[in-house]
Amino acid sequence: MPEPAGRRPRYSRDQITGAAVGIADHEGFDAVTMKRVAAEVGAAAMSLYYYVRSKADVVALMQDAILGEVLIPADEFPAGWREATAAIARRTRQVLMAHPWSLSSLDEVQFGPNAARHFEQSLAATAGTGLPAPARLELIGLVDDYVAGNALHGIEALRRARIAASDPEMVSATITYWTTHLRPDEFPELAALYRAGAAGDATERSGPPMTPGALAHQFEEGLAALLDGLAARLRIAK
Repeated sequence: MPEPAGRRPRYSRDQITGAAVGIADHEGFDAVTMKRVAAEVGAAAMSLYYYVRSKADVVALMQDAILGEVLIPADEFPAGWREATAAIARRTRQVLMAHPWSLSSLDEVQFGPNAARHFEQSLAATAGTGLPAPARLELIGLVDDYVAGNALHGIEALRRARIAASDPEMVSATITYWTTHLRPDEFPELAALYRAGAAGDATERSGPPMTPGALAHQFEEGLAALLDGLAARLRIAK
């Protein structure tokens, strides 16, 4: 829908959207209210209704802004199907990780212009595969599912790491509990894994580091394996 006309607006939808996304990033999606957004832009709450009809419009604009971040500039778009698909996957994950609330808070919004542009880029990325439309949609859907699942796992892992760092006594108590109650007859595989780790060095015992860099490496490994498998499954020519 077009911006309001008739008089010179004091604010813009971009300002309102930016304020709403910023609130969600710092305080969580539930903190996004018309009153809170209005305060952030320095407006009266009722004045926002000149620019949008409801909070649902604000949420739709938030989704469109996030999908705008996912778009790859035309001069940076890779040529090959695999490189282009990987670039879209990588960019999408980065944006989802930067806005961790977006994965579970925007599922009721109807797709807007940037959603169409994102889908267009995904179709353009797979155009060189030579596959029929149903197979291209399958490829896009499987990669999207992997990206969303990986981002959700990464967000949870980083949240758990922050909680652990803020409460080392809780971590110590948890480790003590499980090392005491990890009975080999009930948990043979877990017990064997623990014994193998205990026999190694401190790094091996602590498991893979839950850092953005380590999670990004895991994502790249999984993405490469997925694309290898899809190329073989769908018989995509190199």
